[in-house]
Amino acid sequence: MCSADPINCFPMLINVLSNTFLQLFNSTARFRVWSEPFHNAQTSDTQSYNFFFSLGYMLILAAGLPPQFAVSSMEDYKV
Repeated sequence: MCSADPINCFPMLINVLSNTFLQLFNSTARFRVWSEPFHNAQTSDTQSYNFFFSLGYMLILAAGLPPQFAVSSMEDYKV
């Protein structure tokens, strides 16, 4: 009925209990409960922009970081 995660199981528990109480009181109404903890409000354009921005940032970081280690190592060698 639900996974072991509390964030998913609690709404299902409330749904089952609420509908059980409604059936006990002979009501025809029903509750629908759903859980979407990580609502995806981003459009595909925003996701594409975030991906390419992150990719560019990582490429710049990957190109600039190794020389820092090499320079630091050479300075230690000279000392």
